[in-house]
Amino acid sequence: MSNDFIAIGHIDDIPQRGARCVNTGFGRIAVFRTAADEVFAIDDRCPHKGGPLSEGLVHGQAVTCPLHNMVISLESGAALGADEGAVQTYPVRVEDGRLSIALSALPMAAE
Repeated sequence: MSNDFIAIGHIDDIPQRGARCVNTGFGRIAVFRTAADEVFAIDDRCPHKGGPLSEGLVHGQAVTCPLHNMVISLESGAALGADEGAVQTYPVRVEDGRLSIALSALPMAAE
């Protein structure tokens, strides 16, 4: 794998059980920090009604959409429970508190 990660900030920029967004040419990516300081990146649009997942409640390794309570796995991007649908996930690296995201996972990088 090539060294194609780009810097997106510091882990301290994101509150525990919170998120911040990275704007890209194709949409927003929500970067989440769990209570255990794990970091995940997924599309910021719920597959149900397009709700802003970055404004949802983080619990464990999941986020609940603020619009209709759909629960999304931060690890896999899949809707949990009886719900259907999924969001794209993106590899995130944490090194000495610095966050970076894989460029190869971004759709525009594949063009």
